[in-house]
Amino acid sequence: MQATRTSLISPVLIAGSIILMMGFAIRASFGVFQLPIANEFGWLRAEFSLAIAIQNLAWGIGQPIFGAIAERFGDKKAIVLGAVFYAAGLVLSSFAVTPEAHQMLEILVGFGIAGTGFGVILAVVGRAASDEHRSMALGIATAAGSAGQVIGAPLAEYLLGSFAWQEVFVIFAGLILLTLFALPMMRSVQPPATRAELEQSMGEVLRGAIKDKSFILIFVGFFSCGYQLAFITAHFPAMITEICGPIDPNSVLWSFGITTTSALGAMAIAMIGLSNIAGTIYAGYLGKHYSRKYLLAAIYTGRTIAAAAFIMLPITPLSVIVFSLVMGALWLATVPLTSGLVGHIYGMRYMGTLYGLVFFSHQLGGFLGVYLGGALYDAYGTYTIVWWVGVGVGAVSALVHLPIKEAPLEARTAVA
Repeated sequence: MQATRTSLISPVLIAGSIILMMGFAIRASFGVFQLPIANEFGWLRAEFSLAIAIQNLAWGIGQPIFGAIAERFGDKKAIVLGAVFYAAGLVLSSFAVTPEAHQMLEILVGFGIAGTGFGVILAVVGRAASDEHRSMALGIATAAGSAGQVIGAPLAEYLLGSFAWQEVFVIFAGLILLTLFALPMMRSVQPPATRAELEQSMGEVLRGAIKDKSFILIFVGFFSCGYQLAFITAHFPAMITEICGPIDPNSVLWSFGITTTSALGAMAIAMIGLSNIAGTIYAGYLGKHYSRKYLLAAIYTGRTIAAAAFIMLPITPLSVIVFSLVMGALWLATVPLTSGLVGHIYGMRYMGTLYGLVFFSHQLGGFLGVYLGGALYDAYGTYTIVWWVGVGVGAVSALVHLPIKEAPLEARTAVA
């Protein structure tokens, strides 16, 4: 048991990374389905966008629920339940022929992502890691989600060349169920609880966190992360398909088979994920040595500058590549830092539930980012307005992280 706690690479980390990789590969591919589904049924852009927005909201609502399930009934049971929800939502969605049916079924998919996503997996990984390795372990697990993003969108684009979108959904349902074979390695390790943790119930910990101004600031700050990521995941492929300049037949992209803006849009999502593998691991490394709140403020500042520069300049294949690499380096870098900050301030015992509550803010932002993207596109024929809203909320997030008190709440309470 001691070897597991002191080694960075452990069976828990490997299993968690596999589950996150596949879950996020599927989730990151939904933007690729937007045009095929809308074109087949003649839906407005806002109708499919609302389905993905509902998925994000359900994910946010489900995250603290699945965190509590994991802490009360066991991590494996929560993950199995999440995988079943995920697969059922995908299979049933393949039969949906109305926007309303598709939108309601995305609730199942959202709950499935919650059960197999960051809230549950990072809590297990965090508890299994020693204090020395926790930040890096969280960074590696988060980077595994990015690795899934690298393969998700291109895989969906490839499969759509041979199968109907309904069949691809069923294939993806089978893939998420296959991740359950990694569960035997997912041995939950509960670190020794402090005296204060032993004396507190989950309700008391939740009430104490909600009353803490720093928890509220973390909650508010994570909103823009969800807004930006969900909007880009859902709408960036379609946006690039429609407004990016043509690909030069003599370019490197063309030689690699990227001959259409549609293929470039799928590749952009993959490039974001690829760049974020390095960015997230590096963020985990930095979180071990530097203030997490200042690192988060710097990440949100970088995102704000990158997004503003992209929309102000002509959108060309080169600018898409540069933006994807820059945004990718900052993409999920917030996750190990935010989850690590929550665990550091409020303790590891109820980290899954507390991080789940913070993540709900992330998904509220995701809901608005995806839905407004579709609604404003239908109203104005452009994504520019919703893009600039994302720039604004990113700047706000950079500011709200600065007053956060990083000292553990238990120590602050004792001093007071």
